[in-house]
Amino acid sequence: MNKILIINSGSSSLKFQLIAMPAEEVLASGLVERIGQENSMLHYKSGDFKTSEEFSIPDHSVALKKVTNYLLDPEKGVIKDASEIPAIGHRVVHGGDAFSETIEIDEEVKSEIKKLFSLAPLHNPPNLKGIQVAEDIFPEAKQVAVFDTAFHRSIPDCANTYAIPLSFKQDHNIQVYGFHGTSHKYVTEQAIEMLDKKNSKIISVHLGNGCSITAVQDGKSVDHSLGFGPVNGLIMGTRSGDIDQSIIFYMIEKLGYSAREVSDLLHHKSGMLGLTGYSDLRDIEAEAEKGNRKCQLALEMNAYRIKKYIGAYTAAMNGLDAIVFTAGIGENSDILRSLVCKDMEYLGIEIDPEKNVIRSKENRAINRENARVKVLIIPTNEELEIAKQTYKLVF
Repeated sequence: MNKILIINSGSSSLKFQLIAMPAEEVLASGLVERIGQENSMLHYKSGDFKTSEEFSIPDHSVALKKVTNYLLDPEKGVIKDASEIPAIGHRVVHGGDAFSETIEIDEEVKSEIKKLFSLAPLHNPPNLKGIQVAEDIFPEAKQVAVFDTAFHRSIPDCANTYAIPLSFKQDHNIQVYGFHGTSHKYVTEQAIEMLDKKNSKIISVHLGNGCSITAVQDGKSVDHSLGFGPVNGLIMGTRSGDIDQSIIFYMIEKLGYSAREVSDLLHHKSGMLGLTGYSDLRDIEAEAEKGNRKCQLALEMNAYRIKKYIGAYTAAMNGLDAIVFTAGIGENSDILRSLVCKDMEYLGIEIDPEKNVIRSKENRAINRENARVKVLIIPTNEELEIAKQTYKLVF
């Protein structure tokens, strides 16, 4: 039995699982959420023990150290010494053109990840920090990087090429890379099993603090809403999603913003936060219920953007077998799912309101019985997917 620690550092969260492979047995798991806020929470579970505690966790380094303390705790933990973990799998968001496969981390790999900070400023920095802290705490373990961009390397040229001079792609590797690939790969494979149909047309909707949507045909990514960087496409917690490029030029040339200030605004101060003052959808839904018009509008805009992509990807694949909702918001927000699927009967999308509000951690269908398109909720398990790829590489 090989114990593999999986570290998934998000923009404001850190998920972890300690998984015994190849049995796929989860020995411990948890989440540190709202990193950088005063009310950060650490959730930890091992066996029958489960706890949630509030801490002040300013950054990902402190988060990982607290997680490690739990794993090594004489009473709550599941290991006695760091040497019991021979390998650590890390989710890394952007692999650029340098990485298309899972790889063991060395100094050159870390240097390349750092070079890509500008393409994924919310994610690659905490990804690299997680690697560095893990190296200090688990010096004997092999560190492995699993890249979100890898799943999307199958996107054809007609979809991954921008309509700018081709020299930018040929000489500077400017193209669609895509993100959340580990999640989209995992849930679409689960969906294919549920459909019992290998030749399938699936739209995977990953909704968390970061959001993306992927067209998956016959198990391969063929189009994706995020591109060169993780800021376009759907409306996200703090990221704008699609925006007219002219606005950026206007802000710089007429309003006096620097390029860096515009980038910071689009990555950190836009999206649901810019529209409402809240980045957490739970807060936005609660305020919308109270009649807050800004929050109501933000939810409507969010759903509308998703609907447009569903229509486009259905056309691109010439059909649709299933939609998959996944990640924190996709799995838990019946309100947003309802808004997205409303008035979509023309495409064969009809959800059952009673099934939609049921909370469960199981894979399930929420479409009406006779609907042409399956609407599925599949809890993502990026950690298990990373564990599989790490185990395959190291052992």
